[in-house]
Amino acid sequence: MPSGTSRGLLRVLGIDPGLTRCGVGVVDVAPDRSATLVHVGVVRSDPGSPIEERLALIAAGLRAVLDAHEPDVVAVERVFAQHNRTSVMGTAQASGIALLVAGERGIAAATHTPSEVKAAITGYGNADKRQVQTMVARVLRLAELPQPADAADALALALCHAWRGAPATGAASGPLTPAQRAWADAERLSRR
Repeated sequence: MPSGTSRGLLRVLGIDPGLTRCGVGVVDVAPDRSATLVHVGVVRSDPGSPIEERLALIAAGLRAVLDAHEPDVVAVERVFAQHNRTSVMGTAQASGIALLVAGERGIAAATHTPSEVKAAITGYGNADKRQVQTMVARVLRLAELPQPADAADALALALCHAWRGAPATGAASGPLTPAQRAWADAERLSRR
C-alpha cells in the first residue's frame, strides 16, 4: 500500500501508549485538513506476563501497523505526571517503544500532550473522553464512536499532529470543522 504522501495526503499513525492496551490509529489528511480513517485498533498485552514479553508484544504490534500502513509520521501521546507511578511507568515504557520503532524505520515522530490533543480536536483542553470520541467520529465521518477509548485517543493524536502541520486557512473541498476552526484560531492568536 503506498504511503499517504505519494497520494498527496499526509498519513499519520497516532499511538496512545499503554502496556495493557496501546491504541493505534492511522489517518490520511489532505491539505484542506479533511481526514479519512485508514486503520484503528489496539495492541494488547497480558498484565500477568513479564514486562519484557509485554514490551516485545507492543513492539511487534506497532511494527505490524507500520508495515501494513506505511505512515509518513508517527504521533505519540507525551507522558505526563500522574499520581499512580505504576501507570505512568507503563505508559512511559510503551511510549519509548513507540518512538523506538519509528526511529528504527527512519520515520519522523512527535509527541503531544493530552490537553494539546483535546484542544485540537474539541476546541477545549479539558474535554472528556466521550467528547473526544464524538469529535473524532464527526471529523472522520464514522457511523459509530471509535472504541475503545484508547483507539479514539490514537486517532485524535494523529489528527492533532496533521492539523498542526497543515495550513490553517483555505479549505479546498469544504469548510473547516468546528475543531479545525478552533485550532486555526488558537494558532493565529499564538503568533501575536
